[in-house]
Amino acid sequence: MYINLKKIFKTKNVYNKNLVFGRKTLFTRLAQQHREFVRDLVMDLQALAIALENRGYLASCYTCGGQLNSASFMVSLGEDHLIRFLVSDYGITWTEMRDDRELMKLEGAEAINQLQDLADLIKYQVDLPVDKKQPYQLTVNS
Repeated sequence: MYINLKKIFKTKNVYNKNLVFGRKTLFTRLAQQHREFVRDLVMDLQALAIALENRGYLASCYTCGGQLNSASFMVSLGEDHLIRFLVSDYGITWTEMRDDRELMKLEGAEAINQLQDLADLIKYQVDLPVDKKQPYQLTVNS
């Protein structure tokens, strides 16, 4: 497929000029929004770790440096049952493990939805389920 760049650049469409050459509007703005999103998510993970610790669960949230551009969140739900949530500029993952074996791994929006379900359980004072045979499937009806 041939794309005639000269034709694209000669058009009077301001959007095309700004997208390719100009004021770095589109991609710079998206990059900044993504950095802000990651920073907000890291702060939320820190707060969730504290809330879980206050409920008696072993939980931690580690960040690298003070810029809050990545974090590793972990919570133990009991006997060898661990949830790990990683966030960075490169992606977002939710991993659930039992006996050092991966039961479930989610990425992106699905991982964030699972994290929201965990936060909702804390918010509504519901005890976290500890089922030795099943992955940690959360459903909160609000």
